[in-house]
Amino acid sequence: MNRKPIIAVVGAGREIDRAVTDARTLGRFVGENGWVLITGGRDAGVMRAANEGAKQAKGSLTIGILPSGNAGVSPSVDVAIVTDTGEARNNIIVLTADVVIACGVDGAGTASEVALALKNGKHVILVGVNEATRKFFVGIGGEKIHVVTSPDEAMETAKGLIA
Repeated sequence: MNRKPIIAVVGAGREIDRAVTDARTLGRFVGENGWVLITGGRDAGVMRAANEGAKQAKGSLTIGILPSGNAGVSPSVDVAIVTDTGEARNNIIVLTADVVIACGVDGAGTASEVALALKNGKHVILVGVNEATRKFFVGIGGEKIHVVTSPDEAMETAKGLIA
């Protein structure tokens, strides 16, 4: 790969302790590896945490794909792309990413991002999901789904997929 890998970190827009903690750690790992982070760009939940984590690494680049307008953009986003497409921005996020990492899948928005990624042949790493979610996505994703229990495992998996 001649360009920097692009990693999407997706998850809930609301505050869910474990998902937010995992996202912050993943964002930092993405930045430390010199990769580009792409998120939904908002100053909320997993999006905010991942972008904040990435900014802990010197020289990191963060891209936020916003549903509409610049209102609510995370201050940790370097490049904000306003789509005015609402939730359809999820497709832009997953198509741009080389690997998608989902911090918990607790709602329809994150589930749609995972499904869109799989439909487009992308590898998806699920971090800290429950058994029902694991079974469902393994059933439809096959070898493109990677289920892990920690951000460390997620990053090791991502490194292997990008290599």
